[in-house]
Amino acid sequence: ECRGKRRNPLHDFKKTGELMLIKVNKTLEVKTKLLNTTEQCAKRCSRNKGLSFTCKAFAYDRVTKRCHWLSFNSLTNGVRKKQDHAFDLYEKKDYVRNCIIGKGADYKGTISVTRSGIQCQAWNSMIPHEH
Repeated sequence: ECRGKRRNPLHDFKKTGELMLIKVNKTLEVKTKLLNTTEQCAKRCSRNKGLSFTCKAFAYDRVTKRCHWLSFNSLTNGVRKKQDHAFDLYEKKDYVRNCIIGKGADYKGTISVTRSGIQCQAWNSMIPHEH
């Protein structure tokens, strides 16, 4: 029987206290549900369980114990930040970090130039390098 220490699902998220994201672009998706802990919210976001979209972040309403899963994050176009004392925002680190870990195969950030300012090769291009 293997009984290791369970990994905290919140580890994959960057927390910003007292912040909520408001979608200006109406096509962006949100789903909410009552859940007791931020860990439960995080686990569901990571697995995209019961969601019709890829969860990039969630906001937890500490007052109503409500989880708001978001198909967007603070870097998405058509989204604005709103100071809100009831909420804590948790954004998936994969989508907000601007550094590459390992070979960068899982990189989902927004940086598209090298340190020296050279434009990066598009993933769907085989020029100038093959994958």
